[in-house]
Amino acid sequence: MNSSTTQKIDIQKASTSRIGEVDFNNLTFGSTFSDHMFECDYKDGEWQNPTIKPYGPLTISPAAKVFHYGQAVFEGMKAFKDEAGKVWLFRPEENFKRINKSSTRMAIPEFPKDLFFEALTTLVKMDKDWVRQGLGNSLYIRPFVMATQEGVSASPSTEYKFMILMSPAQAYYTGDVKVVIAEHYSRSANGGVGAAKAAGNYGAQFFPTNLAREKGFQQVIWTDASKHEYLEEAGTMNVFFRVNDTLLTAPVSDRILDGVTRKSVIALAKRDNLAVEERPVLVSEIVEAAKNGSLKEIFGAGTAAVISPVSAFSYKETVYDLEKQEDGYAARFKKELMDIQYNRSEDPFGWRYEVL
Repeated sequence: MNSSTTQKIDIQKASTSRIGEVDFNNLTFGSTFSDHMFECDYKDGEWQNPTIKPYGPLTISPAAKVFHYGQAVFEGMKAFKDEAGKVWLFRPEENFKRINKSSTRMAIPEFPKDLFFEALTTLVKMDKDWVRQGLGNSLYIRPFVMATQEGVSASPSTEYKFMILMSPAQAYYTGDVKVVIAEHYSRSANGGVGAAKAAGNYGAQFFPTNLAREKGFQQVIWTDASKHEYLEEAGTMNVFFRVNDTLLTAPVSDRILDGVTRKSVIALAKRDNLAVEERPVLVSEIVEAAKNGSLKEIFGAGTAAVISPVSAFSYKETVYDLEKQEDGYAARFKKELMDIQYNRSEDPFGWRYEVL
């Protein structure tokens, strides 16, 4: 679906800031929000009324199609503040392209690029004090789109709302995580919406993840929907396996999200002349590698957690512990990524995007 807009952003500043009420040393991820938010409505075939306003509740019809048919997609990205006080985004072009790819898959009109970046940068500039200095501190940014047309007929909405919220963040996970390899439940299937950041993808994960937590594990490594023979994603992240000194990860497909952190890790590994294989990864080969000692590491890669090491995994009721590596790839890639994100090193890839 095509999209267009010719309107400038209406900016309504908050009369007072809530930043003084926030304990930045004790943040719960995604539960505290900055002073302003962006919203823009799609009606009559065009995006209109782009507005930045004080963060607050919405009024929406209970018959809005998002509630009945799940037409909603989102993105996750971050702003970082360096030691000199400059604020940076990390590969925002990738997030822009992906939210429109997700929208297309969910029959939602694409959002204009110029307006996306104008809204994003203006919003970050207005709430720049919410981006705290210090390694690990960031401002998590959540663009999303939802269907707002009233009606419960099973058809795509003709009206939508695009929004951007921002939330100060610290580390998403503390310490290593333990995971269960899925044997019954699936995240996505061939021809489905696994490659889109559709809201329903994540809602469907909660129940099997709760079952894993009841057994003492934090996340699930998802497997293919047909035979559960191939490893695909870990929780809400892409997943990597280090067998000896080779890095393995599943190729992107219509089942697997094209993660920004994933492709950044692959680029770093190739730059450092490390062996990388993007190919289907069998459960059986990783179990065998764990048994014979060639499996050195498993780690997830995603915007919220950056890199999340796995300390153990369970498969068919057997737990396999992973020995912590002194020269671990997970720690190496996390440092290299964060050094670029926080402007602590050179950026040979051109990934940093200066906001102010």
